[in-house]
Amino acid sequence: MKAVGLAAFGWLVPGGAYLLMRRYLQFAVFAVLVSATFAAGLALHGGLLWPQSAELQGLDTFTAIVFKGGALAKLFVGCPYLLALFFDGAHTFLDGRLHEYGTTLLALAGLFNLLAVSSALELRKVND
Repeated sequence: MKAVGLAAFGWLVPGGAYLLMRRYLQFAVFAVLVSATFAAGLALHGGLLWPQSAELQGLDTFTAIVFKGGALAKLFVGCPYLLALFFDGAHTFLDGRLHEYGTTLLALAGLFNLLAVSSALELRKVND
């Protein structure tokens, strides 16, 4: 399997790279981990959208870059992120009382999925 296809499927389906490599236990662990973390982030009203300039007003440049990096990390979740946007789960960046916890969990879910993809690609290199 080509590395690009493995990475693309691993991004789209949480833990999907392991599924293509027939490592079913690792697929199940990462699929449950990413999905549960993402669902908890949505339940706590985490913001899915890119931060608007009005929301970043008054922040220094470094803090604004960190917020944008966190928003980028949410994209790494893949299909659950796209489904949440499609079914109007998209809240503004600063929405809800518990938005900080929810947004942190959404970014963490993206980083977990990125970890799964990079780990699967590394295993592929070792096995070849």
